[in-house]
Amino acid sequence: MTHSTPAQEDGGATILEIGQQPDVWREVARRQEPVAAALLRDVTRRPDVRIILTGAGSSAFIGDMAAAALRRHLGRRVEAIATTSIVANPLDYLEPHTPTLMVSFGRSGNSPESLATTELADDLVDEIWHLVLTCDGDGALAKAHTGRTNSRVVCMPERTNDTGFAMTSSLTSMLLTCLRLLGPATTGHGEVLATAAEHVASMQSDIAALANTKKKRLVYLGSGALEGLAQESALKMLELTAGEVDTYFDSPLGFRHGPKSVLDGDTLVVVYAATDPYTHRYDLDIIAEIRGQLDDDAVVVVSTEPLPDGFGQAIVLPGLDGLDDALVALPYLVFAQYLALFTALEHGKTPDNPFPSGEVSRVVKGVTIYPLTESGR
Repeated sequence: MTHSTPAQEDGGATILEIGQQPDVWREVARRQEPVAAALLRDVTRRPDVRIILTGAGSSAFIGDMAAAALRRHLGRRVEAIATTSIVANPLDYLEPHTPTLMVSFGRSGNSPESLATTELADDLVDEIWHLVLTCDGDGALAKAHTGRTNSRVVCMPERTNDTGFAMTSSLTSMLLTCLRLLGPATTGHGEVLATAAEHVASMQSDIAALANTKKKRLVYLGSGALEGLAQESALKMLELTAGEVDTYFDSPLGFRHGPKSVLDGDTLVVVYAATDPYTHRYDLDIIAEIRGQLDDDAVVVVSTEPLPDGFGQAIVLPGLDGLDDALVALPYLVFAQYLALFTALEHGKTPDNPFPSGEVSRVVKGVTIYPLTESGR
């Protein structure tokens, strides 16, 4: 960032990186990637291909948000599996005789598990192709796959390589690029999504007022792709507040099966409303239930349309009617990022580096990658 970066108490580089997302999405949606697209077209034509979406932490949650949309769009087997799971248990997740396209997400591509996962796939899978989506063309993952016949590297706009601690524009640019290359996103969606995100940005004072309540725990609920969004939202709050705010995530139906025990008067629940009318019924049920148990202000609903009479108010993002939840997740994410940032500021944290003593780092350190030996399986 330049000398104009705000002070930490004003949001630092993080607030700029959240705010730049509408323009980034417009740029990403206009981009053409003919070399990558040609390989993907050939690979996904195969009816037996398996597609694995992988990354660590927030990058893993990109896969959780995108998988169902890609499965519907391609009519192929698509699974989100974290690199951290694959590295620890490669023989549980990699199928040697199944042709596989591995889509790897990495802000820097320097996390130890990122490169190890693709190397394990190369060693264990007979037919393997790689699509690397990264924000750093000089990262280890990009360098390892550049120029390979069975790999394509697609770099995000340079400014998305967030200098702040938490992944914000890096995450959303990789998600949108994945949905452009393999899913339902089109060039026109860039403007629609950017406009909705600008609406969220115009509500910063309202989101800051939510943060000012300084609730001790935040619960995020969403179904399908929006459960991946809920998990990312919980992580963003946990990261930026350096663990001072307890966070939970679940689906609206799953929440009743024990996790609902966390609810008390010091809890704020965020419900991400699904666009599918059938799924939306379950959102309405949990909204009514929690508002009845606590009060109306204990639940914040982010939606593409107003709630029916009797269910209270929602934050309504315009122009998203009929879009897949994987696309709707993008502007919903901007809400989650602002809420986490403003809550961190309320707790006196430095958002660009919530852990100044280095207990948690921007790129994971201290991971030993062990060689795969005969496991007896």
